[in-house]
Amino acid sequence: MLNTPSAAPPAPPVHAVGVSNDEFRAAMSRLAAGVVLVTAHEPQTDPDAPSGEDVGMTATSFMSVSLDPPLVLIGLREGSRMDDLLDEQPLWAVSLLAESQSSVASRFAMKNRISDRLLFADVPYVSGKVSGAPLLDGALATLECRTEQRVTAGDHTLVIGRVLTSSLPGADGGPLTYFRGRYRQLG
Repeated sequence: MLNTPSAAPPAPPVHAVGVSNDEFRAAMSRLAAGVVLVTAHEPQTDPDAPSGEDVGMTATSFMSVSLDPPLVLIGLREGSRMDDLLDEQPLWAVSLLAESQSSVASRFAMKNRISDRLLFADVPYVSGKVSGAPLLDGALATLECRTEQRVTAGDHTLVIGRVLTSSLPGADGGPLTYFRGRYRQLG
């Protein structure tokens, strides 16, 4: 039997312009971002099933786009459950998380997580009057939106939504932010 040296681990992918995924991720981790919970109500498809399911996902790629008309943008990983749902369901909501809601953010950011129905079990929320989507109690602000446009951008879909309602359920306190791979508080 020949003694052959073990193969070196594969090099991280480097894009044509020379930036690796790890280098890009490290640079972007230095940009503080607000944390939101994107939610939607998945309509009932089976007549024998309950009235549908609430779906949620933590996101940091969220921004205001326009004041007139009021538009926001959310970035979703292409092919994720939320991306697929918002491709068919035009109504959705966003809760801008307060600094006290890091456990909610962590819960809805988990990969290979339990069902959304169980994730929402002990999270206080109301269903939006327009979207039917969960709006978190204690969030700094909540928005109900209707998709205006979807744009494919690399491995993500940028969803631009028209804001239909806005409220301030927990206007006190600071925002939950994400910086260098961790949830943070201002100050």
